[in-house]
Amino acid sequence: AILFNFEMDSTNPFVLILAGLPHLQGKLRLNQHRPLDQRIIMRYRMGPLEKEEVAGYIEHRMKQAGAKHPIFTPSALEAIALQSRGWPRVINTLATTCLLYGYQLKKDAINEEVVRMAAEEMGY
Repeated sequence: AILFNFEMDSTNPFVLILAGLPHLQGKLRLNQHRPLDQRIIMRYRMGPLEKEEVAGYIEHRMKQAGAKHPIFTPSALEAIALQSRGWPRVINTLATTCLLYGYQLKKDAINEEVVRMAAEEMGY
């Protein structure tokens, strides 16, 4: 995420948060965008999650969605961490695909086999 702090005048300051893929920073450094780039007051680059963080991330997302009990087995969480290399977008897509497979297969819990099937489907 990139944080802009624009102060047009003293009575109307505003903050703009811009989020994008890594190539956004390269585009901002182009000559035609230099004035905008110079106004950036903070830059943050998110890296991949650690293996231990992936399980917490998925469990948090599942609780937010209303899950009352664990849906993914520990081995499934480990397989997702391995397949996704910790990238949140890949984790989200892989976990969603696992949930769809689990539903189709009438599974009570998502196990490592379901993760393997979903990863194959996604080309991982």
